[in-house]
Amino acid sequence: MSKIWVLQHTACETLGSIADALEAEALAWQYVRVFEGMPVPAEIADAGGLIVMGGPMGVYEQDRHPHLKDELRLIEAALKTGKPVLGVCLGSQLLAAALGAAVRKGPRKEIGWYPIRLSAAASEDRLWSGAPREFMAMHWHGDVFDLPAGAVNLASSDLTPHQAFRYGTYAYGLLFHLEMTAEMIGEMAAAFGEELRQTGGDAQHLAAQSAENCPRLAAIGEIVFTRWARLVHEARSAARTI
Repeated sequence: MSKIWVLQHTACETLGSIADALEAEALAWQYVRVFEGMPVPAEIADAGGLIVMGGPMGVYEQDRHPHLKDELRLIEAALKTGKPVLGVCLGSQLLAAALGAAVRKGPRKEIGWYPIRLSAAASEDRLWSGAPREFMAMHWHGDVFDLPAGAVNLASSDLTPHQAFRYGTYAYGLLFHLEMTAEMIGEMAAAFGEELRQTGGDAQHLAAQSAENCPRLAAIGEIVFTRWARLVHEARSAARTI
């Protein structure tokens, strides 16, 4: 069975609860740890899908981080070949950029627990239908993106109008962190503590919020990520019939 490529940009931003959904659907995956110097695959080949995780760099910093150019090419290849794509935080920004949308610094960093509101279109979306119209989600980003042409906006926050989108049938971007566990958030706070403090947060308060909000976030994530995993099976079946 072909594996799902997972592009990882920093040690603490792993698949999190996405891994549980993939495992439940009997899907294998392989991390490409670009932060350790692993090369981005040159082509999508027979991969089952592509997941692009978060990271501290910006899409527009390709001179400092040349691997971003390779990631954009891989995303474009996945889109062209109909492979399911899931972009999280930086991954959503890269997906938006691959689709021709602008990515830039937001008015201020959005770090911590803030409400997400689903759009009307989300109620009919294959991943998001039946999810609560509003819920608390974990955020850790400073950049935002325009909605790509042809994409459907699925969620927003008070600060950011485009927090999630779908493009076509199989490509999804999530700027917020639906995948994070309380342990992962603690690791983020330890790794990027200065950034957290600069936005007025602190690790102790963040941990208390995470203990309160993570169980509900995990329940939503289980539904959304399981449905995305099933898209991988669907895309494979469709490819075999061509």
